[in-house]
Amino acid sequence: MIKDKTTILITGGAGFIGANLCEYFLSKGYYVVCLDNFSTGHRHTISDFLNNENFKLIEGDIRNLEECRLAVEGIDYVLHQAALGSVPRSINDPVTSNEVNVSGFLNMLTASKDAGVKRFVYAASSSTYGDSESLPKVEDKIGKPLSPYAITKYVNELYAEIFSNTYGIETIGLRYFNVFGRRQDPNGAYAAVIPKFVMQLMKHESPVINGDGNFSRDFTYIDNVIQMNELAMLTKNPEAVNTVYNTAFGDRTTLNDMVSYLKEYLSEFDPEISNVKVIHGPNRAGDIPHSLASIDKAKKLLKYTPQYSFQAGLKEAVKWYWNNLK
Repeated sequence: MIKDKTTILITGGAGFIGANLCEYFLSKGYYVVCLDNFSTGHRHTISDFLNNENFKLIEGDIRNLEECRLAVEGIDYVLHQAALGSVPRSINDPVTSNEVNVSGFLNMLTASKDAGVKRFVYAASSSTYGDSESLPKVEDKIGKPLSPYAITKYVNELYAEIFSNTYGIETIGLRYFNVFGRRQDPNGAYAAVIPKFVMQLMKHESPVINGDGNFSRDFTYIDNVIQMNELAMLTKNPEAVNTVYNTAFGDRTTLNDMVSYLKEYLSEFDPEISNVKVIHGPNRAGDIPHSLASIDKAKKLLKYTPQYSFQAGLKEAVKWYWNNLK
């Protein structure tokens, strides 16, 4: 470890968001430590960093407190991304989701507190809003959780608040809203909808939309999420810490419109894609109908200015998918 550099631990650093954070902070001259057990992350996402003298990989599991303690040695800031995502996965296996997302989170928070980490920034989730029907979603108004996954992410917020109040460690939670972009895995049973649909459309296979397609989401491009992590990590505003923020663009798109944009942008590479039919299936258990974030709090306290609208981000993502997934 290089002592004269600010050091960041990124847990889940081989995952989609984690690997993008690793890349960004390495480009800014930080020393980056990646902790991952490769249960959902992939070695190929960090292969470009392995020969960088400012990068260190620790293969470990956040469910092991001693491995967490090892990972936080000499660390200034923690960006905690490690988690088992996916509402359906948590419904199918709530025990493992809880072990990783709650026990693992508590291990990382405890290790960070004991090691004197300056700030603990963590991935929270828009699923915390649960059955609240109010739009846009405002940070201090949440409903009841609709899935085991949502419960785990809400418990993270409760633990972070208790640790800030009791032990004085600075924490900031970022409630991610449907993040998408480069490096997002299109494969597996719990693949996110955008890369999964991109892969299917490139193969001229019909994507299946859950329900009538009128459910809407605040799809958020990865570069907006990177910006929020950097602002949360570096803010000097005392009012901005020990709280949670929506991390989104602040607009919503229906699933039908999302697929239409995908077909339009992919058709620039392969005109046949415009003729691929879309199939509608049943609604999915645990899904909320609509999601739209208010980003006023982040704008006010963190000076957040998202650079990518959904369509602008999707064009960038489609380009990356086409070049890397073909």
